[in-house]
Amino acid sequence: MIRILIADDHDLFRAGLRMLIATQDDMKVVGEAGTGRETIALCKRVIPDVLLLDLDMPDIDGIEVTQQITAALPDMRVLVLTMYDSEDYAMQLTRCGAAGYIVKGTSPKDLPEAIRIVAGGEEYISPHLAEKILFEEKRFRKEDPLDLLSAREIQVLGKLALGHSVRDIAEELGLSVKTVETYKRRTMHKLDLRNISDITRFAIKHDLIKNF
Repeated sequence: MIRILIADDHDLFRAGLRMLIATQDDMKVVGEAGTGRETIALCKRVIPDVLLLDLDMPDIDGIEVTQQITAALPDMRVLVLTMYDSEDYAMQLTRCGAAGYIVKGTSPKDLPEAIRIVAGGEEYISPHLAEKILFEEKRFRKEDPLDLLSAREIQVLGKLALGHSVRDIAEELGLSVKTVETYKRRTMHKLDLRNISDITRFAIKHDLIKNF
């Protein structure tokens, strides 16, 4: 069962999402929030599998919420649901750690599938934005790939390149094995790396190993 927290400041829209999710046999809503601060506090308390997050919140916007959630709860999957049909916003959110970005104007049948995709560890972007984002991300990787990574992701990448196991890294950093696996998977996806050899070559090329 996929446990979902809905964060949106419009009561009526939250009610519609709750009704849609209730029609899915493999999903349930475990909480609702109407502000950014409430969202962060509730996520830490109930630990949903997926946070369904509006970009426009009345106190802390969705970008800041995403940054705080992915830093504090890296295993949680953030799926941004927004009115902004913008590849710039989508790229910014995915760089902040969001697992997906879906536009509110999309067909209702697409939302449950997007939730399943991000809950399963994959990324989801509204299809009409995905091609533009792929092009921009490839260009961005060539220009300054380290800007795609958080400080923790760079730290994990460097230790992997030195041959440390995921379990060893978890013990060194005081994290769970699952959390380190999440950082590893996210980093490899962002940089289009396929295996440890790719990680090592990347770390050497960008002078990361000397820092560890």
